[in-house]
This record gives sequence, C-alpha cells and structure tokens, in this order.
Amino acid sequence: MMWYGDGWGWSGWIVMAVFMVLFWAVLIVGLVALVRYLTGARQQQPGSPAPSGDGGWQDRRAENLLAERFARGEIDEDEYKRRHALLREHR
Repeated sequence: MMWYGDGWGWSGWIVMAVFMVLFWAVLIVGLVALVRYLTGARQQQPGSPAPSGDGGWQDRRAENLLAERFARGEIDEDEYKRRHALLREHR
C-alpha cells in the first residue's frame, strides 16, 4: 500500500540544494553573458583599434574629457584652449 522508507534521507536534500544553487548560478551567468554579448556588439571595446580616417573615437574622447574638466572648473579657459589646440595639432 504505502511505502514508509526514508529514501535518500538528508543526502537527497543536500544534493537537491546543491543542484538548485548550481542551476540558478548557471542561469544568471548565462543571462549576464548574453546581455554583455548583445550590448557589446554595438559598443567599441577599449582594446579595439581606432577607426580609420580623421577624427577617430580616441580624439573625440580626449576632447570630451578636456571639456568635462573645463566644465567642472578643474582647468581655466586659457589652459582649455591651449590643450584643445594641442589635441587638434596632433590629429
């Protein structure tokens, strides 16, 4: 009629808990990897080469950083103009 055995006992609970944690860890890591893969296809990676031609992304990044420092008041207008001219000169 009914089976009154203990089955796996505590070891069954431990195995199920370990596999549950592994399942969720694999699922979360997989989702994070998928999101990074899908969003990384549209972004330039830091180690990738600059695009060819005038005005590469590195030049624009340097000019943006310089403009941010000027906006925060870290450098004055003369320093900004001098450094901006230097960046334009080395393109």
